[in-house]
Amino acid sequence: MYSKGNKKGTIRFAYKPDMEVKKVELAGDFNNWVPSRMRKQKDGSYVSNVGVIVKGKLEYKYVVDGDWRTDPDNSSFAVNEYGVNSVAQAD
Repeated sequence: MYSKGNKKGTIRFAYKPDMEVKKVELAGDFNNWVPSRMRKQKDGSYVSNVGVIVKGKLEYKYVVDGDWRTDPDNSSFAVNEYGVNSVAQAD
């Protein structure tokens, strides 16, 4: 799931796994698809705040213990030659 971040020009990404995992990372066109580690919260979810330079649609995926996954809480997606990505809207 994604939402507007607390600071202007940011988006907050949150992922709550349905099983025990060791590491959750976020990758997207905003970080050149280089996975960056998300912070684990007390409730078991993982979060990351991303500064957005360009407004518009941003494609992303979660990397859960090395497995690339779309966002289960976001029904917006894009298909390209590499597969399916989740899409966030940066305002």
